[in-house]
Amino acid sequence: MTGSLQFIGNATTLIRYNGFTLLTDPNFLHRGQLAYLGYGLAARRLTDPALRVEDLPPLDAVVLSHMHGDHWDRVARKKLDRDTTIVTTPSAARVLHRQGFGQAVGLSNWSEYRLHGPGGSVRITALPGKHAPGFAESLLPPVMGTMLEFCGQDERVQLRLHISGDTLLDRRLDAIPRRFPDIDLALVHLGGTKLLGTLMVTMDGEQGASWVDLIDPHTVVPIHYDDYTVFSSPLDDFKHHIEQAGLADRVVYLKRGETRELAPHRLVRQ
Repeated sequence: MTGSLQFIGNATTLIRYNGFTLLTDPNFLHRGQLAYLGYGLAARRLTDPALRVEDLPPLDAVVLSHMHGDHWDRVARKKLDRDTTIVTTPSAARVLHRQGFGQAVGLSNWSEYRLHGPGGSVRITALPGKHAPGFAESLLPPVMGTMLEFCGQDERVQLRLHISGDTLLDRRLDAIPRRFPDIDLALVHLGGTKLLGTLMVTMDGEQGASWVDLIDPHTVVPIHYDDYTVFSSPLDDFKHHIEQAGLADRVVYLKRGETRELAPHRLVRQ
């Protein structure tokens, strides 16, 4: 069984496996446009997405880590089908319902939602995340990581794919590898995002390397690292710390628009 992973830009990816097509964190703003982050804060996009909304194939679901303007933007709100299933946090689901997306599903940590298809199912589990240090966490939208488990008709897991979401390295993540000790592929959100120039709210390269060591996936793909002005930690920072940790052989780097074949335990290297 094989599928594919396409990196569209920022935290937006297109995942196809076992007959399912999933879109993550839809962000289709173009270079120069502003993403609004709340409290009057905004970030300017520095890149263009590899696809337009109009270019997307039919979707089985959107997996949305949280309600921020660089993960769910006004283009997605306007142009995605209102009947699309969107799996997200309870807080974001309430906002989406008000926006007319009646199929939004809110998951609390460790709860599940399952999609069924002719070839099997995909189990979507919400995982903990920490989007800011200390009291500042209460000022930002709740965030979730996600585990996607693609199962055959016999209910056996064929592929386990983890998406970190916008999180800092935190002890609440320790339970993830205990509950899911065999992760085929992980998408890690990086960038060292800084609000007001000082408050870091996503992992930088050093934390990202430590996250890979903690989560222990067979393969990891870094995303969410250079698309906006609020990012402070370039991809080279992550590469440096990954090499220092002896984990470089696990990482596959995708350019925007690049698609790789997706199979259990590996993302096919080209």
